[in-house]
Amino acid sequence: MQEAAGFIDATLQNEGTWYRAEAVESRVGGALASYGSSVGAVRGTVRDTGRKFKDLGHDEVTALASLLWGRPGPGRLPIYERRLAAVVLLQSRVALLRHSDLTRLEGFIRTAQTGELVDPLIADVVVPLLQGLGESDRRRADVVTTRWHLDPDDALRRAARLIASRGTDLPRISGNGDLGLI
Repeated sequence: MQEAAGFIDATLQNEGTWYRAEAVESRVGGALASYGSSVGAVRGTVRDTGRKFKDLGHDEVTALASLLWGRPGPGRLPIYERRLAAVVLLQSRVALLRHSDLTRLEGFIRTAQTGELVDPLIADVVVPLLQGLGESDRRRADVVTTRWHLDPDDALRRAARLIASRGTDLPRISGNGDLGLI
């Protein structure tokens, strides 16, 4: 997956502009660096990656998403567009994801640094993942998402609220309707 991550990284750097990079870095408060690539460039790069690296299965998709989410090198800040590419990749391959991927997604949510990444991650990855699970896997996933409601991390509590607002009936799934969380 290093080759695919390198392809995405190089393409996003080539598509970037300094003025967009400054705007993104300012908007996210300096917590993330930016190449200044447009959302369209990110989406197109992920699409091209799927064409160039065919047969990306579950393990490859989750490994690639993790590579993109991480720091591009020691001592460097994570890159906004790389993380956005990870979200777009997961959006495009959400049918491959499993309940066990919620812990990886939890890590992404905890470290996102901005709602601009959390919101699509929840709305377009976590919610469809939950909705596509069978009953047994849904119960397992519910243990994780119920814990998010009670987590001290603001991003996870926010994620739990977003999940609930998107129509995922957590109290029905968990049997914890009396928690007053929604």
